[in-house]
Amino acid sequence: MSQKPLPAFLKINLDGNLSIGPIELKELAAKFGTPLYVLDEETIRDNLNQYKIGFLAAGLKNAQVAYAGKALLNLSMAALVAQENCFLDVVSQGELHTALKAGFPLARVIFHGNNKSQEELTAALDLKIGRIVVDNAYEFFLLKKLISDRKETIDILFRVTPGVEAETHEYIKTAQYDSKFGIGLTDPLLWQLVQEAIEEPKINLLGLHCHIGSQIMQFEPYELSLNLILDFYQQIEQKFDHILPELNIGGGLGIRYSAKDKPLDKKEFAQKLAQTYIDTCQARAMAPPKLFIEPGRSIVAEAGLTLYQVGSIKHLPGIRTYLSVDGGMSDNIRPALYDAEYEVWAVEKALEPLSFQARIVGKHCETGDVLIKEAQLPQMEPGDILAVLATGAYNYSMASNYNRLAKPAMVMVREGVAHLVQKRESLDDLISHDVLPEHLKID
Repeated sequence: MSQKPLPAFLKINLDGNLSIGPIELKELAAKFGTPLYVLDEETIRDNLNQYKIGFLAAGLKNAQVAYAGKALLNLSMAALVAQENCFLDVVSQGELHTALKAGFPLARVIFHGNNKSQEELTAALDLKIGRIVVDNAYEFFLLKKLISDRKETIDILFRVTPGVEAETHEYIKTAQYDSKFGIGLTDPLLWQLVQEAIEEPKINLLGLHCHIGSQIMQFEPYELSLNLILDFYQQIEQKFDHILPELNIGGGLGIRYSAKDKPLDKKEFAQKLAQTYIDTCQARAMAPPKLFIEPGRSIVAEAGLTLYQVGSIKHLPGIRTYLSVDGGMSDNIRPALYDAEYEVWAVEKALEPLSFQARIVGKHCETGDVLIKEAQLPQMEPGDILAVLATGAYNYSMASNYNRLAKPAMVMVREGVAHLVQKRESLDDLISHDVLPEHLKID
């Protein structure tokens, strides 16, 4: 039997089959096909609430969880987040439209992005969303122009880069000064923009936002960021006699993908963050601004898995064995993009010894289409079903149609029932946006 840990929502039944409650994963594969994204709804809700519980345990009632939609967003996720009374972080008009169609309360939407278009900002203003996080001077002056002939005001925050570098992959560091995101906390431009925002009657400057990166396993970068930003809040109050009522510390808390990952507990992290925040404000004789946090990966990653069917198995004696599945980099680009690691289980052989070592690869025309470089599994045969764990975040949201593969379906399991929340694309879906000019039509 494998010693790899399973997420709490997964169990091994007496027949050695993996199941979510009464539903065996092999049944989901048979009913909905593979590849298949699977989410556990209760786990998602619990993850959101762990942050809330941690804040309250420290006595911080003035705190708010905003789910980072970029991790995974569709109508069902937006509706779930709304039911949990959380805010929603969006980064495009497409994500904003998803929130709108899901019936999400738009006053609880926070619009991010380093290059928002005029169309996107206009849509945000038309829909009267809750907050716009202004990333740069270009965006600020564009927004200022767009609201000049409107009656309503708009609530904003400025995204800043505090110069804090977390230990994570280079592509997901975001708060160092050399970043495409935000305005440097020591950049004189920030003072200019803050002053203009305070003086502009149609702009309500609520505070600053920062996001130090993703898949972070240490608390210290958050503590340092809080100190730097609260210092700036004090300076703003002293210089402009203006108190900023909110502070958004972003997200980025890491999760366990493999044995090498040692993530912080969500509730303990939130409690420590809240206590540090309270203490830091008290040391400055400040009333704590309302604290926002924007988790995404830590909400959905470990609540999800992907089911694949094994196809060809290629043995190269003395070298390795290649085990091919019916998906790959089009449904999970993270191994190719970030060298990300995952753990895998044989769905119907969870109690069998791990006597089989293989490289799990996808079906795309790329040598780099590798899902797991070295997997320990029971003896495998074509037709077996595999479950790759912790794929709830940045799998579906980064999926493509490379090699014209259809994007997988997605189900969300609640109280023993699997609900389809994303249809599998059809072959006709793949060509639905193609246009064939008259001169290219074949008789």
